[in-house]
Amino acid sequence: MTGGGKRRPRGAAGPAGEQCEKNGDTKKRRSNQVDTAGSLRQEAETCYRLTLPEDFYQFWRFCEELDPEKPSDALVSSVGLRLVGPYDILAGKHKKAKSTNPDFSLHWRFFYDPPEFQTILVVDSKTQYHMGYFRDVPDELPVWVGANEAKKSCVISQVGDNVFAAVKLFLSKKLKEMTDKKKIAILKDIDEKLTRTAKELGYSLEQKTVKMKQRDKKVVTKAFHGAGLVVPVDKNDVGYRELPETNANLRRICKAIVDASTDDERLKAFAPIQEMLTFVQFANDECDYGMGYELGIDLFCYGSHYFHKTVGQLLPLAYTLLQRSLFADIIQSHLANRREEPLDQLAP
Repeated sequence: MTGGGKRRPRGAAGPAGEQCEKNGDTKKRRSNQVDTAGSLRQEAETCYRLTLPEDFYQFWRFCEELDPEKPSDALVSSVGLRLVGPYDILAGKHKKAKSTNPDFSLHWRFFYDPPEFQTILVVDSKTQYHMGYFRDVPDELPVWVGANEAKKSCVISQVGDNVFAAVKLFLSKKLKEMTDKKKIAILKDIDEKLTRTAKELGYSLEQKTVKMKQRDKKVVTKAFHGAGLVVPVDKNDVGYRELPETNANLRRICKAIVDASTDDERLKAFAPIQEMLTFVQFANDECDYGMGYELGIDLFCYGSHYFHKTVGQLLPLAYTLLQRSLFADIIQSHLANRREEPLDQLAP
């Protein structure tokens, strides 16, 4: 991240792509496509303006087999996981919601969830542990499934490239902690069923697959959340330049701003950020859009409301320049409604 605003050589990350306009038009799927009602597929993907991967639907079918009446709750009593987010559309929850115009970009969006993250599983815990799909580009499929504990930090950890792998990892950890023999037997039974189903469908159960490692090579910076940022970098290394501060220094700058006892002190503490905003303007003029993207994500991840205005200037512009305009819409909605308690937009 250091480098005084100079570009850092990286491999090309591929074209940013255009904003997905027809979200009901799902990409060509594998031969073992789940026979989920086409209208529900289209509705889920239209509501979110995102294409959902086939493992999303396959996992719903798996939960339907465990509990045909309430697939969303099939893993609650045994594993502690509940299916939420776009799964609520498959469950028909949106038809019983109080709100007639729910904002799906905020549905189960936790405090530190960047626009790239889409929650699909939650645990009723004090740490707000949740899992979701992580995308680099809105009109492409997710690159992997991530997990975050919003009450602890902004860090997003990789837990597999599909939901079966993510739940398998969660189950494995749960089994190691469990002492009750009856509960262990129940968990092992679910684990065996999940493993068998995943293998039959051809899904990897590894936490880190070859595809995920390939994506890691495209990452230009880890950012505060650790998930990494990917931007198009051409053969002349145009697309990204580093911030002039290390992550540690940027955190110290942010802490000084937040801890300032007076407005005058806070204004002085903001000086390094103002200087970086100037660097970002220069970078944008020279098509190094990744610099403003990184600074915006880092300030968002720091979590203080003192940075919301700056984030609101940086990220919508960065996403627009990167042709990821859906993410620009999401960050603007989130900043306007950022709360420590997630918003269930479909509460009855």
